[in-house]
Amino acid sequence: MVVLTGKELFLRSQYTAMLKERLEAEHGEIEVFKFEGETVDPAAVLDECRSFGLMSGHKMVVVDGADSFVNAGTRAMIERYVEAPSEGATLVLRAGKWNKGKLDTAIGQVGIMIKCDAVDEGTACRWVMARAQKQYESSIDQRTAAGLVERLGADLGRIDTELSKLATAAIAGGGKGSPITAAMVTELVGLTREEEVWAIQSYLLCGDPERALSELRVILGNSKNDNAVPVLFACSDLARKIMGASEAFGQGANPGMISKELKLWGASKDAILRTAKRLGPARARALFESCVAADVASKSSGVDTRILLERLVLSFVAASR
Repeated sequence: MVVLTGKELFLRSQYTAMLKERLEAEHGEIEVFKFEGETVDPAAVLDECRSFGLMSGHKMVVVDGADSFVNAGTRAMIERYVEAPSEGATLVLRAGKWNKGKLDTAIGQVGIMIKCDAVDEGTACRWVMARAQKQYESSIDQRTAAGLVERLGADLGRIDTELSKLATAAIAGGGKGSPITAAMVTELVGLTREEEVWAIQSYLLCGDPERALSELRVILGNSKNDNAVPVLFACSDLARKIMGASEAFGQGANPGMISKELKLWGASKDAILRTAKRLGPARARALFESCVAADVASKSSGVDTRILLERLVLSFVAASR
């Protein structure tokens, strides 16, 4: 008996696939039966476990939504089964959450319980490196893997989809074992429309006016709709953080405290703190007020929002230099 619990659906699926491979290695061909815990009659599931397979000598019986399957009304029945499980079947219970109880101890004597919780970015990065080599016959270095995780988040299912695409491109270009490069990640792993807009924050404090303006034009040119409003909001959000950090510095707060309070992280954190310290409260507030003024002006008829945004972007670049 195996219990897979946790919010990481991809991990639950992967552990199920690994279990199936192990059972096939031990028993040969097996039959797989799947049930929905919210609707299935528990007695029917346990009967399936106890009955002989028609096509093979062993079965894998999978119940999704096991937190509904195991409840106050069915727990005693399942506990009796766990005390004497069928040798001809492996019962797999999968659930996003699991209510602990004495059943856990009984399961531990005849099987295993595995947590499939969401992973942090460091774990996801190490997983990417191992997965690229083992599953896709490619490779990816730590820095590039970290960039991929930063771009996608620590959702292993989403990462795996993109990793498969990247490995295919790498192998097509150089054969098996060819590495996935940072350039491939940038080119092939696209940002969503929302992410594209918020990406402007990464360039506002770069100190390079040409680079910042180029990114702005890419963002504005990548949408069929007018992205001026969300870009203005992203600019205002950044200015608010700079203003808040500047005022906190003026009150004697340390960088760690400021970062925690304003929820600053990643590569932008240092740029925000550095700019805030350089500007001081008065100039930082003036930058924020220029964002408010730009937002008001954008609502007026006859205003060229692109020129408006370009001027605002240059204000940020000047503040960071």
